Amino acid sequence: MAKVHIINVSPGDCTLIEHNSGRITGIDICGGNLEVRQKAAAMEARATGLLGLLKEGGNGGGNYRMCERPSNPINYIQTHGLGKLFRFIVTHPDMDHMDGIAKLHEEVGFHNFWDTGARRKAPDFDGFFRYSEDDWKLYQNLVNQRVEDVKVLKKIAGDRFPYASKEDEDGKSADALYILAPSKDLLCDPNENDDINEASYVLQYKSTAGNFIFPGDAHDASWEYVIETNKSLKGNCSFLLAPHHGRHSDRSYDFLDFLQPKLTVLGCSPSKYIDYNQWYRRDLEILTSNQAGEYRSRNGRRALRRLH
Repeated sequence: MAKVHIINVSPGDCTLIEHNSGRITGIDICGGNLEVRQKAAAMEARATGLLGLLKEGGNGGGNYRMCERPSNPINYIQTHGLGKLFRFIVTHPDMDHMDGIAKLHEEVGFHNFWDTGARRKAPDFDGFFRYSEDDWKLYQNLVNQRVEDVKVLKKIAGDRFPYASKEDEDGKSADALYILAPSKDLLCDPNENDDINEASYVLQYKSTAGNFIFPGDAHDASWEYVIETNKSLKGNCSFLLAPHHGRHSDRSYDFLDFLQPKLTVLGCSPSKYIDYNQWYRRDLEILTSNQAGEYRSRNGRRALRRLH
């Protein structure tokens, strides 16, 4: 039976899908260098005079402070015996979505890597110890197809290909994984290309429990494209991983009116940055990583049970 794992990472995203085929998809990673991140957080706290980590609020369900106890996704994969990933997808090249990719490749491995073709300048790592430059270097080697044991697939919205959204050459079933964004126009739009979030993958996983949507940090132009080109998703979303970890990011929330998700999981982000009312006033159920920690769903059944 298929399973979806939303890993408790802070702040960032990491999702694993165990498909019925036995193949495993990884979407983004954060906290793969967890010890480095914890050291950085401690140093930042001392520098600013904080006595503890930020306490985040919830949706009335209690604050269990799970964001203060994040998981290392590499340890998680190994502990659960998931083995080498069939595919790994970085939704877009922000460091909080590929924090630990070098260790993931070395200690777990993945056969395939998806690339939208979006590019950005290297971050300034001088004096910035939260992230590892090794991760950026591996990402660059991947997109330039210099990693011998990984096949790079350059795929964007609408592409249909074996193992993901199309049966393979032997007629074996695909993994029901579809790309909703970005489009070629989004990647080439001079008005959007200064915002790497508009190049973020928006992924759809079709499960027996309904549609699961994993949008990375997709912003307004991305959602406008998804809404325009995927009419069948209107009011037809069982699960949404909140874009940009649930941060308001000066954005439109038309995507919530369109998807009407039965359950949204908000990642670890300080409460002051999350506009919970956007979900409340639409009578949409939310769950925060700060409440739930790790979130696992078998074909979405746990998500659906919460609604009854």
